[in-house]
Amino acid sequence: MDRAVIFHYNGGLRLEIKKLKELCRLVREDIVTMTHTAGSGHPGGSLSATEIRVGLYFGGILNIDPKQPEWEERDRFILSKGHVAPVLYSVLARRGFFPVEEFATLRKKGSILQGHPHKGSTPGLDCSAGSLGQGLSIANGLALAFKKQNKAQRVYCLLGDGELQEGQVWEAVMLAAQHKLDNVCAVVDFNHVQLDETIEAIKNLDNLPARWRDFGWNVIEVDGHDVEAVVRAYELAALTKGRPTVLIAHTVKGKGVSFMEGDCNWHGNAPNAEQLKKALAEIRGERNE
Repeated sequence: MDRAVIFHYNGGLRLEIKKLKELCRLVREDIVTMTHTAGSGHPGGSLSATEIRVGLYFGGILNIDPKQPEWEERDRFILSKGHVAPVLYSVLARRGFFPVEEFATLRKKGSILQGHPHKGSTPGLDCSAGSLGQGLSIANGLALAFKKQNKAQRVYCLLGDGELQEGQVWEAVMLAAQHKLDNVCAVVDFNHVQLDETIEAIKNLDNLPARWRDFGWNVIEVDGHDVEAVVRAYELAALTKGRPTVLIAHTVKGKGVSFMEGDCNWHGNAPNAEQLKKALAEIRGERNE
């Protein structure tokens, strides 16, 4: 893809690609460390979504201001797959919304970092999360309101692939196309593994890009672990007019930690001390490649 088509439409923070890659490794360290400290959490899906989140928050895409978390003119991000809160908390802290020292309180009573995001607790959140399948509907509502107010703000929504088995998701898909919500960008973390099995073993999502196209969406497929490609995909989504865009990010559950990769057992289990040591060694070893 020619770099000439890449632009930064909102003047947001943009790190160099090398620094984005380094940040992805740091975020992975945060994920395995905070879930270990908590003794619970969801490392697998958080690791698979790392580049997706880093690209959005540090790639010049999301128009936000950590000094004004409730700034009315900001873009919005909806985490529909709320169980991967660790990756979002890491990115928010690294972006400056709250101190990284809060990581040690993950999932503890009274913490600002609950197991599923709670807007009333965590600076930088645009929506609480809970049951799967609801996020895109919320994103649509925000996007439609911005349209009616003639505002240029955009709304991003991260969904899991297992989450696409929820019927409400497809109702929201239809509504976004019906209203030509070109200010909506959905992202599917397509890692092929859900709670206790593979997607293919439970409800197959074969030919997923064609399904979204048939509903009237612009579809961009991307290597979800190539942070530069992810940033470019977000930028191309912003160029699309007259219809919403979905990024289908091809990812690996547990990416970056060999014994977690592709294993459903790491959907909702935290590493013990020995596993943490091994995970950090692998993640940090990438820096010397």
